[in-house]
Amino acid sequence: MIEIGKYNELRVLSKTEVGLNLTDGDKLVILPYVHVPAGTEIGDHLNVFVFVQKDGRLTATTQKPYACVGDFAFLKVVSDGEEGTFMDLGIDKDVYVPAREQKRPMQKGYKYVVYLYLDEQNDRLCASSKLYDFVEEEDFDFEEGDEVSLLISEETDLGYNAIINNTNIGLLYFNEVFVDVKPGDKRKGWIKKIRVEGKIDLTLQPSGYGHILDSKVMILKELKKSGGTIELGDKSTPEDIYQRFQISKSAFKKTIGSLYKERLITISDEEIRLLDEQGE
Repeated sequence: MIEIGKYNELRVLSKTEVGLNLTDGDKLVILPYVHVPAGTEIGDHLNVFVFVQKDGRLTATTQKPYACVGDFAFLKVVSDGEEGTFMDLGIDKDVYVPAREQKRPMQKGYKYVVYLYLDEQNDRLCASSKLYDFVEEEDFDFEEGDEVSLLISEETDLGYNAIINNTNIGLLYFNEVFVDVKPGDKRKGWIKKIRVEGKIDLTLQPSGYGHILDSKVMILKELKKSGGTIELGDKSTPEDIYQRFQISKSAFKKTIGSLYKERLITISDEEIRLLDEQGE
């Protein structure tokens, strides 16, 4: 069965004046000659992206779209109007965003995170910026502490919303983000907390005992490279700590606290120092 708005493995059936007829054994799809790979022969199989033209024809392309149906993506508006806008999908076919599917009116030249779907009436490729209509709210295929893929979707009063693994949505709080973040960014993140009401807190720093072990090795290595002293301590700012070690202040304090208990370092408000036997 041909999946519209997605990649399909199809067989070359015949040639026409405008392109190749491809088939899944049931339906025909036209692949314009401009997108036919050199050396393609009848009987070959091609992996193509399939969409529907205005006249209802199934059409294929070997161009690579930025996203497929069922994906969240950061796309640019190439034209706008009262009834809707069109966004660049990276292929000859733009994706349509009806006005009713725009969380806020979209403007030409700007980029927005949207979800790609098919119009149920005509299989037209569409998109929506009303992201909460398309995320899972109860089914979580992850646990607290898991590493996940994030797509930053928008800035809110509390922080940044982010799409998690292309299925859920969570929040990065302002006071826990120490790098420049903006909508459209793709980041590696971690699940910090799954709340009773189903809301998800995110972090850009890993946590847990395994991470503390890694941080200990890193900080000891940096101390030795720095001659035994680093000008960061209990009173240092989260920004300074993140800039040096790419970890949160909380993780930093847990790590140096562990090193202190092992009698490997000394700690002051603005400095950590290797004990003499470690610096040799």
